[in-house]
Amino acid sequence: MPIIVNLDVMMAKRKISLNELSERVDLTLSNLSILKTGKAKAIRFSTLDSICKALDCQPGDILEYINDKKRTTNR
Repeated sequence: MPIIVNLDVMMAKRKISLNELSERVDLTLSNLSILKTGKAKAIRFSTLDSICKALDCQPGDILEYINDKKRTTNR
């Protein structure tokens, strides 16, 4: 999938655990873990908003687009 989730990177930069972020954004550990590992198929804007507020970051700090064609061409 060309969308990469960098939630773990932002959490490390902010020195926040999955448990703490889960409490701050009112999201279950399970759902937050699915998002963090990149296994999520979608994210609500309200969830993204809550995460950005909790981590004091922009959506682009968490989500990254990588063109599949560019990725296979560079190999």
